[in-house]
Amino acid sequence: MNLDQPIIRREFIRNLLQLSGYVAFIGAARLNLFDLPEAKAMTANKRFIVEGVGQTDNFSVKDLVKKVFDAAGGIRQFVSKGDVVVIKPNISWARPPHLAATTNPEVLQGVVELCQDAGAKKVRIADNSIEDANFCFTVSGAAAISKKTGAELIYPSSSLMREMKLQGHRLDVWPVFLPVVEADKVINLPVAKDHILSNLTLGMKNWFGAIGGRRGSLHKDIHSNIVDLAQFFKPTVTLIDATRIITRNGPSGGSTSDVAKKNTLILSDDQVAADAKASLLFGKRPQDIGYIKLAKKRGLGTYDFAKLLQKKVDV
Repeated sequence: MNLDQPIIRREFIRNLLQLSGYVAFIGAARLNLFDLPEAKAMTANKRFIVEGVGQTDNFSVKDLVKKVFDAAGGIRQFVSKGDVVVIKPNISWARPPHLAATTNPEVLQGVVELCQDAGAKKVRIADNSIEDANFCFTVSGAAAISKKTGAELIYPSSSLMREMKLQGHRLDVWPVFLPVVEADKVINLPVAKDHILSNLTLGMKNWFGAIGGRRGSLHKDIHSNIVDLAQFFKPTVTLIDATRIITRNGPSGGSTSDVAKKNTLILSDDQVAADAKASLLFGKRPQDIGYIKLAKKRGLGTYDFAKLLQKKVDV
């Protein structure tokens, strides 16, 4: 085609048909690569949410972890060969798993192994705990999972904190835990709990463990600060551990009377939706949780689940 000459109508139509055929061929190739309806929707940029439920007390947590990721198109939708992956659990407290104050180590192991199966170059577990990190990682079971799987357990230290511009509504410059922002992919893996100040601690609140500094000062106007952090940290996916949840006296708990078994995992690439879905497990409406409502208002996500690709699976 001579680009210096105007295109007549007949030529335009012929060129358009040729281009349409090429696009159709490429589109068919993509659909062959992503046969699952869920994956097709994701290639069209539609966000998703998957709820997985274990039907019995002795269900396989590892199988449930895999099944929720499979329902979203498989772990390779999110982790590629050669990636450095950081998994950000909640290990703030030195509590054993049955007290539900920390991410279930079986869920953590399942995610680590999926990332390794996907060909991740490195899988790291990172959290800035409230109590002594060595004590927290040991008692919670995270250290044992690191040893068992070969995942690198990152202990927080001042040398791994760097001040960064968060550009939030309230938070401007703040120390950030470097492994979280330097990773190729980040999987946010909180445990679902009651919280005395923010009502609930779920995915977005879990970013408090990805920063340093005077975190106690952030409890003033906590909802706005949570959303500022959620705006800065953009996880590849959020997987909320609600196998056991703390329903009162959170976030540290300390008694089995505070714990309820829900046998549930919630996976989403919309951190607002993930938190919103988890809030229902506590009998709460998402719009009644200050930071969830504010995050939706700021455009970080939605709790209108009809706008998402929804899937429910069980084992």
